[in-house]
Amino acid sequence: MSTVIEEATEPTDLNKNSYKGKIHPDWCPGCGDFSVLAALQKALFELELQPHQVLTVSGIGCSSNLPGFINTYGMHTLHGRGLAVAAGATLANHELKVISTGGDGDGFGIGCNHFIHNMRRNVDLTYLVMDNQIYGLTTGQVSPTSRKGMKTKSSPEGSIENPINPLPLAIVAGATYVARGYSAKQKHLVEIIKGAIMHKGFAFVDVFSPCVTYNKDNTYKWFNPRIKILEDEGHDPTDFHASMDKAYEWGEEIPIGLFWKRDDLPSMDELEPILEEGGPLAYRKLGITEEQGQALIDEIM
Repeated sequence: MSTVIEEATEPTDLNKNSYKGKIHPDWCPGCGDFSVLAALQKALFELELQPHQVLTVSGIGCSSNLPGFINTYGMHTLHGRGLAVAAGATLANHELKVISTGGDGDGFGIGCNHFIHNMRRNVDLTYLVMDNQIYGLTTGQVSPTSRKGMKTKSSPEGSIENPINPLPLAIVAGATYVARGYSAKQKHLVEIIKGAIMHKGFAFVDVFSPCVTYNKDNTYKWFNPRIKILEDEGHDPTDFHASMDKAYEWGEEIPIGLFWKRDDLPSMDELEPILEEGGPLAYRKLGITEEQGQALIDEIM
């Protein structure tokens, strides 16, 4: 599935409905993904980004339906491959604000290789993960972030696997903006997403987005008393060791906010010589005839 906006609007025409998609989200009532979608739309509005300046790309899963619910350029790709397509798009047009969205299974399971290699390359995009710690679309199996001992359809006696912790993984793999949000803290989430979009380099935002249908462990009621905001504690996101320590905290207190940020590492497009001159590749002449170009389009479409 792909989404193309109808027309570009002028900056003065922007309002909170400018990013509302034609299709109403079909998530379960109470799903945290509604709040993440709303936070992303508000972040784009507050940054005064035109819909045609933004591309959203996803893989497969409940949260990966998001490109169909937002008025930007969009593409719904294969399971775990959203980041690969997003990376190609940002190199083809590095003036676009490219946002890849997905879930913990899509990103940390089948798509984990793309997750790691996009971070080490510091590709200039935002990766927004709606982490519900379960496979929701396939009706409730353990995911890479499900807690050890969790009972599900695929682990009726309790999961024997240790969960992945994506935050320290992202920090050591080379991501230059690493943050965590919580769908029930939307105002805070909006600011985190705004920072990620404007960051030059790979920005990773892991969002606790409770699945109200299949995850009966990590609920809003469970998260609410545990959530602590890093910005309220004076955390320094440029301190590597402090960021790693905070990323490993889990229990009676679970931190959210900006864990790690560095601005001294060039993004991949800044290191690619072919992109130094002449602007984005998407705007350059192809070097082929009009007939050849049309033949390629006809074959693909």
